[in-house]
Amino acid sequence: MKVLHIYRTYFPDPPGGLQEAIRQISLSTRACGVDPRIFTLSPNPVPRDIQFPEGIVTRSRSWAAPASCDLGGLDSLRQYRAQAGWADVLHFHFPWPFADVLHLLGRVNKPAVMTYHSDVVRQRALGYVYGPLMRSTLRAMSAVVATSPVYAQSSAILTSVVDKQRLKAIPLGMIDYRDDPELGRFAPDCLNRLALGNEPYVLALGVLRYYKGLHTLIEAAPSIASKIVIAGSGPEMERLAALAKRIGASNVVFAGQVSHEEKVALLNRCRALVMPSHLRSEAFGMVLVEAEMFGKPMVCCEMGSGTSYVNEHGVTGFVVQPEAPEQFAAAVNELVRDEALARKMGAAARERYERLFSGPALGNAYRGLYEEVLGQ
Repeated sequence: MKVLHIYRTYFPDPPGGLQEAIRQISLSTRACGVDPRIFTLSPNPVPRDIQFPEGIVTRSRSWAAPASCDLGGLDSLRQYRAQAGWADVLHFHFPWPFADVLHLLGRVNKPAVMTYHSDVVRQRALGYVYGPLMRSTLRAMSAVVATSPVYAQSSAILTSVVDKQRLKAIPLGMIDYRDDPELGRFAPDCLNRLALGNEPYVLALGVLRYYKGLHTLIEAAPSIASKIVIAGSGPEMERLAALAKRIGASNVVFAGQVSHEEKVALLNRCRALVMPSHLRSEAFGMVLVEAEMFGKPMVCCEMGSGTSYVNEHGVTGFVVQPEAPEQFAAAVNELVRDEALARKMGAAARERYERLFSGPALGNAYRGLYEEVLGQ
């Protein structure tokens, strides 16, 4: 069974959570007998084809990226048609409006599924212009996948446009890399560089974007009884560093961009993972899955998205109201001050990962969906 994934950007261009989600779907379905490929755009598509463990990545040129919407030219349409002709199933990843254009103009008569990763939240003007084409594309899909049951029920677009028979819920997941000698290498020097010592710390991990709610974490920091490591880089870095300095949050440590090995070291040693995202652009939170893989409890916010599906309140961690620094600090302190509770919730997190978010769970679910749409 041959499956073509279609999204605006992919490795080796700068990484993000959605690219990692595609990689994990590709790797886990490959283990179930699927032959995946990825079609994408790149500002520098040389070489055009790259062989990764998850499959061949074919790239056409991205000529512009207004509002994070990469736009291609005629070559992208030609390449899309060629790759779609190879595939048995087309797998689109939303949101990427130019993919709707490819689907419309490509006119490839193949079964197609779409993973709906997030509503269009911030680009409201784009949403108004794009709305008719988006709805047409959603109606044309053989199946549309929400990344959690919560998101399937709470997205106004999904509930109004996609009929219940075609709307599925398949959580994102991740292959366990902790014991892989190539992927899970440990980098203890990272802990020394950040002067973390042997005291417990909590970890925030990811690209520093507007919807991550890290201003709430920093505002809560003076009330949190441990160091707080913020690992990652992004457009909010300067603003967050200035906020920490202004309020005297001396327990906040900005680690900057970290390697995979450094990330493993930080996850291994942290007391808990914290994710204060406050907008529905954070539709799932792959870092929560990583925390569960490592058996770590979590603190996140209730936004009506998949984050509170991954992190089950009172079982694998705590879910608090968004932009509520006092609540966030209180939840973090429970885990910092009560190591036994943190271990108990961490064990529950690991069990939830194995049951819902592991590689086999992800691969089998998507393999079953591909077989279903082919059977139709």
